Amino acid sequence: MKLVVFTLTVVLTTLLLADPAAAQGRPRNPNLPPPGPVPRSAEGRALLSVSATPADKGVWTPLFGVTEPIAPLDQIPFQPWARALYDARQVHELEPHTRCKASGTARQFQTPYGVEFVEAPELQRLFIFDIGGPHTFRTVYMDGRSHPAEIEPSYYGHAIGWWEGDTLVIDSTGFNESFWLDRRGLPHTTAMHTIERFTRKDSETVAYEITVHDRGAYTGDWTGGFNLQLDRGVELFEYSCQQANYAVELMVGGERSSVDRSSPIVP
Repeated sequence: MKLVVFTLTVVLTTLLLADPAAAQGRPRNPNLPPPGPVPRSAEGRALLSVSATPADKGVWTPLFGVTEPIAPLDQIPFQPWARALYDARQVHELEPHTRCKASGTARQFQTPYGVEFVEAPELQRLFIFDIGGPHTFRTVYMDGRSHPAEIEPSYYGHAIGWWEGDTLVIDSTGFNESFWLDRRGLPHTTAMHTIERFTRKDSETVAYEITVHDRGAYTGDWTGGFNLQLDRGVELFEYSCQQANYAVELMVGGERSSVDRSSPIVP
């Protein structure tokens, strides 16, 4: 089984590297019916749930390739150390997400299993449930509060949100440095502050945009993003990341044959 997983990984990576276009944002399947209008609440606001009908099920998955960062590299103003770390991560893919750690900001939306947005107006909160990886959730406070003066750094940070028309805006700070910003390894520091925007474009699409403010890792602000597509009929399901996790054998790149990853203890 492990050999099959490794072989499929190598084949997929080879195909994507051979065809740069395949690594860009994927178009929606043309065989699907045309998208419908944006579903709305009784008050007329766009919904990030499947529809206004609770019985309708679905999760949001990325329309995005796995070999590119969330913004073109030539548009990301790296600090020298941050670019060196990003380059090193292309060889040694020791991503915390593959070791069952939570991933904040854009990386949360880049799992193949999807996420679900759950609004709890009675609590004045919104929750983003993550199926893949650690199977955790992010809490977004929608009650108009500000960030506290002192924040214990965490994977998801402290998030406050509000609506601007059909766009959900999430302002987050207070991150730890124990996750990657995206699947390719963009780094950050505890000084990072992000603004994420989720815009429901139609019944099947959400446009995701993130602006990163982090002078510890970058010389200026930068923006990236991609689209999410609705995977209808899928519900949150149990995902045991720790059980039979063989990913440690796939994490080492160019020096795979000479680096010992046989330790039973995975940090």
